[in-house]
Amino acid sequence: MSDSSDNSAAQFGRNETGSNGPIIPKSASEALRPEKVPQPPKRSRKARSQVVIFLNFVMTVIVFVALAAAGAVYYAMHEYEKPGPLEANKNFIVRNGAGISEIASGLERNNIITDGRVFRFVSEAYLDNETLKAGEYEIKAGSSMQEIMQLLKSGKSILYAVSLPEGLTVKQMFNKLANDPVLVGDLPQDVPSEGTLKPDTYKFTRGTKRAEIVQQMIAAQKALVDQIWEMRDPDLPVSTVEEFVTLASIVEKETGRADERPRVASVFINRLEKGMRLQSDPTIIYGIFGGEGKPADRAILKSDLDKETPYNTYLIKGLPPTPIANPGRAALEAVANPSRTPELYFVADGTGGHVFAATLDEHNANVRRWRKLEAEKAAEAAKAAEAAKTAEPTVTPAEVQ
Repeated sequence: MSDSSDNSAAQFGRNETGSNGPIIPKSASEALRPEKVPQPPKRSRKARSQVVIFLNFVMTVIVFVALAAAGAVYYAMHEYEKPGPLEANKNFIVRNGAGISEIASGLERNNIITDGRVFRFVSEAYLDNETLKAGEYEIKAGSSMQEIMQLLKSGKSILYAVSLPEGLTVKQMFNKLANDPVLVGDLPQDVPSEGTLKPDTYKFTRGTKRAEIVQQMIAAQKALVDQIWEMRDPDLPVSTVEEFVTLASIVEKETGRADERPRVASVFINRLEKGMRLQSDPTIIYGIFGGEGKPADRAILKSDLDKETPYNTYLIKGLPPTPIANPGRAALEAVANPSRTPELYFVADGTGGHVFAATLDEHNANVRRWRKLEAEKAAEAAKAAEAAKTAEPTVTPAEVQ
């Protein structure tokens, strides 16, 4: 049959079985009425359960949270490891007792890092039970948060130094400590005894207390003196550690040349053994000016030799009652194991050193030679000053009218 007949049959009749059986005719209204769509299968009771719905919601939330957390971790790690905003090296101070929150805020406030929260949380994960150490740190330009954390964790802060050379008195050392701008706190009210502070260069971090440096100096000097005292020549004419340090302080003040110290020590030891007065100029100065020291423009006067003080070794026999300065290692070792010479005298040679003599006649000749040199120097200086006064002033081109 033709397609037209099939369509006509479909319009005016129906085959209930869908087979090629007889066509049942239907009215025009029935043909226009929409056919019923089959109902979808009913959901099982298990699918309609509130527990299942809740668990589906929870799983969805967990997935979203996991994705958000992964994104946050990725962002945090990227921020933590990328170069920082610092354009030039900068010092940053971590105070004693500062927590990681305070440190992170300070770094962000100083534009060293971009996000203090990222620094805090990621650093806490890295540090575990370790801490960031107090001190002053130099942060390099472009340092990442991770590099900054490692630096603060290492404790490799900036070190400052104060140099206290040999031969200074306790008062002079205290003045240097008091004037140091990096140290903090007051000096001890109980001033240490003369000779008990070790001359040295002491390194410290910003915020170190002055009293802490003083304690270091006392402990270091005691350890040094005890060590050298144990290795001393047993025939020394000093019976106590105090006398040993006192003699070393005199040697320290008499010469700044390391090669001369054992020889100078020999002179004083020979004098002590013979019962001669030491006749040391530095002891006169200490007796007059004490720990403050002689002003630079003040010469030793002949009248000073006759001033009665406990330290004037031109008048007293033996050693003065205390050291006159803080001796260093070289002076202590020179006294502990001095040169063995017959010399009893020495005088300056005009070149920064000394010339030694075993007899008074030799010494007097050396003194005359030294005085002649000093007179010649004075004459040359006066001549140069006079020449400077009479010299024609030079005129620069700008001064010519």
